[in-house]
Amino acid sequence: MSENKEKYKVFNRDQMKYLAIFFMFWGHLVAWINLMNNPDKVDIAMYIQPVSLMIISSASLFCPPVMFFFIADGYRYTRNVKKYALRLLIFACVTQPFDWLVFQKIYGWHTSNVIFTLFFGLLAITAWESKYKLWQRIVLVILCDLATVAINSDWLLLGVVFILILHIFREKPKTRLIVYSSLTFAYFLCNLFSLGKVPAGKLIPAIFVMIFSFMSAYFCMTTFYNGKKGKFPVFSKWFFYIFYPLHYLVIWIVHKTL
Repeated sequence: MSENKEKYKVFNRDQMKYLAIFFMFWGHLVAWINLMNNPDKVDIAMYIQPVSLMIISSASLFCPPVMFFFIADGYRYTRNVKKYALRLLIFACVTQPFDWLVFQKIYGWHTSNVIFTLFFGLLAITAWESKYKLWQRIVLVILCDLATVAINSDWLLLGVVFILILHIFREKPKTRLIVYSSLTFAYFLCNLFSLGKVPAGKLIPAIFVMIFSFMSAYFCMTTFYNGKKGKFPVFSKWFFYIFYPLHYLVIWIVHKTL
């Protein structure tokens, strides 16, 4: 049985990341331009798009779970957690001006990019694995999570929780799937509160597509990812760090030229 499972593990780490940022870029391109074009309709902008564009926008949701997985994975395999955390913090700060470039007119100045969430997710794992007493570790994890709320970073609250779930239940795949799926459905089904503002015929299919994208990433990581590095790990590592802030700039330029 295990041999049958192993034959499906055909994607290495870099291939999974390239696949994730492919969906991320095109999804963000459509979704963010739509937001910039409709700054007064932020709550419903996702649902007023044509179905084809809504599907492309939702495809970007394939990326966050992959990145959450790799933070949990990174903690396990990194040689130096402090350097890893510092690198995330530096690139979160580097990315922030580009985030404001796109979103300041929509959300104001009090927003932060997702790399901050990844950073606090890594800190939460570090706190959980520390030698402090259980109650102290729980408090530290809560503080890491609340930090994402304080700075209003992307995937605030839930990003840290997802990362911690993927770490804690790494060796318990059935439990991990149940917890991950439950949290995913609970999160996206909250969009049903938009009924009334958005017709059910647009809202329900959009929620389905969002859940599908998010769960697809989970199954790709658990089924197809083989845990191995790519052929050019150093190049790929820095490419991913540089690409993220750069894709904000590209999308902003495309929006300005349309």
